[in-house]
Amino acid sequence: MTDSNPEGVAKTPPIENIDLLKDLLAAPSPSGYEQPAQEVFRKGVAPFVDEVETDLLGNTYAILNPTGNPKVMLAGHCDEIGFLVTHIQERGYIYFGNIGGHDANITVGQRVLVHTARHGSIPGVIGKKPVHLMDDEERGRKTKLDDLFVDIGTTGKDAVLEKVSIGDPITYSAEFGRLEGNLAVAHAFDNKSGTFIVAEIIRLLKEQSPEKLQAAVYGVSTVQEEIGLRGARTSAYLTGATVGIALDVGHAADYPGIDKRKTGDIELGKGPVITRGANINPQVYKMLIEAAIEENIPFQMNAKGVGTGTDANAMQLNQAGMAVGLVELPLRYMHTPCEVVSLSDIHNAARLVAAFIRKITPDTDFRPSMSNYAAPLIPKSKSETVNE
Repeated sequence: MTDSNPEGVAKTPPIENIDLLKDLLAAPSPSGYEQPAQEVFRKGVAPFVDEVETDLLGNTYAILNPTGNPKVMLAGHCDEIGFLVTHIQERGYIYFGNIGGHDANITVGQRVLVHTARHGSIPGVIGKKPVHLMDDEERGRKTKLDDLFVDIGTTGKDAVLEKVSIGDPITYSAEFGRLEGNLAVAHAFDNKSGTFIVAEIIRLLKEQSPEKLQAAVYGVSTVQEEIGLRGARTSAYLTGATVGIALDVGHAADYPGIDKRKTGDIELGKGPVITRGANINPQVYKMLIEAAIEENIPFQMNAKGVGTGTDANAMQLNQAGMAVGLVELPLRYMHTPCEVVSLSDIHNAARLVAAFIRKITPDTDFRPSMSNYAAPLIPKSKSETVNE
């Protein structure tokens, strides 16, 4: 595995539109309940695009240069993991089901918000019998979501039902925060960061050298990725794009307990991750690497021999096929209330994909061939090889 750290790279400037990122993170959007985040996305991209549309599934499209050729689709899923109300017990405790994948051990004791139509977002906590009151058998048993409940402080089922309805979504209550350096923490960087990067790519294409843009760009904030890549499948069909880039998060390997043999040697702050493998079109991969080197953008590389488990899967297999790339943001502590990313990686991911799109012309041939079969040669002056 290789990571590229171009020489002479200036210190990454602050994200110009960080308020949009914060607003996306604050907007509740568990799979199937994404419209609060989509409304933020629609307003955020409107000044930079020709059209903004939303389809029947809830995907939102920011369309720039619609008469261009070829069509390029960007996908960043805006849905987050969460819960939904399934039962209200006689004393008013709320039982819930999962939306997306959770580690039940992490959910115990977390603060949450129950998002209601009548009373807005109601704070609560996830409760469980304390260890002091458990017998030996209970202590040795793995925590299950079925054992947990939400306490909003209201006593009695009827009183709770005046505020809360079956099916109301629930999210962690964990605000955006800053750590040392360029690191930030929030509960839904997976994948509000990808949605934000799509918006930033659109802004960069509009504001910086717009005359170089020949492609039509469909920036899609997709829905329901966490429960089966659903939004990417339908939006890829609707756009009929020739080329696509999925923007998502990937596992960082720079903290204890992570096996780099499985994740690759990925670190926060060393740039976005460009993926290579069966899910990835070789010409797209080649052009992403070339764009990073030409623009002096730091990047890391990873390889996945099967499906990536991202929107790139659904995009690649749309209709007659799409030439797909995957750019991932290194992330620590995935699917927890405290996901950590580097803001500089977000900035550089947007720069990278914008530079890639500017390279595309109507004559660009994305068919796999011997000319793009091998990986581009990364100059030694631009890269550092690890684990040789």
